[in-house]
Amino acid sequence: MIEAVALVAGLLVGSFLNVCIWRLPRDLSVVRPRSFCPQCRNPIAWFDNIPLVSFVLLGGKCRHCRARIPIRYPAVELLTAVLFWAAFRLHGASPAALKLAVFAALLVGLIFADLEERILPDEFTLGGLAAGFAFAALVPVEPGLVSLFLAGAHPRLASLAEAAAGAAFCAGGIWLVGQLYYLIRGREGLGLGDVKMLGMIGAFLGLRQALLVMLLGSLIGSVSGLLYIRLARKDAATYELPYGTFLGIAGLAVPYLVPPLR
Repeated sequence: MIEAVALVAGLLVGSFLNVCIWRLPRDLSVVRPRSFCPQCRNPIAWFDNIPLVSFVLLGGKCRHCRARIPIRYPAVELLTAVLFWAAFRLHGASPAALKLAVFAALLVGLIFADLEERILPDEFTLGGLAAGFAFAALVPVEPGLVSLFLAGAHPRLASLAEAAAGAAFCAGGIWLVGQLYYLIRGREGLGLGDVKMLGMIGAFLGLRQALLVMLLGSLIGSVSGLLYIRLARKDAATYELPYGTFLGIAGLAVPYLVPPLR
């Protein structure tokens, strides 16, 4: 039963994420006005806003202007639903499942916002950083080097310290890489959004898993990015790869597929 509830909750959260993905990069409120078609600006009735179902019934087109609804909308809803279901499948009805579901929702929002707009909204990154620290007090972060220096400390304190170390090391490390790139090439190769995103990932996962995300994200980005540049005949010197998208994909893979050390 809890998995079915998680599936429905994921669909609803995915629908809201679609609003955020389109509006946050444009500095629009995600609350008002109500959902509307980006093409004709007509409000969307509640019966045309049911996750997945309305897309199918409408044939993927706006009821008013018949403009095509981007495939991103059902994709985000379905992906979020599956990730919520998997989180509760892995951890049962527990704070750990809730933490993983929230983390997954944040990453889904960041993946598609960066892919479409090359923007990683602060509402996801900085808000996620705060959420990561809050969850660290409830769900222990994987113990690492910091825990060795805090032997005998309260588990919540040790968990918060691990979250802080993961956030600081990953965000600081990628910021230094960006600065070195700027000094060598004379242009920016990494945005502050990526730095904030890695801080959020570190706060949720701790140092070891966050480093795995960095390595896997860089590998995915290098391979798929070079292939796309070659096939689409883009200029490798100027084309901006959505690094946040690759980090997000890796960020989903690691906690779902790589068991934490205990």
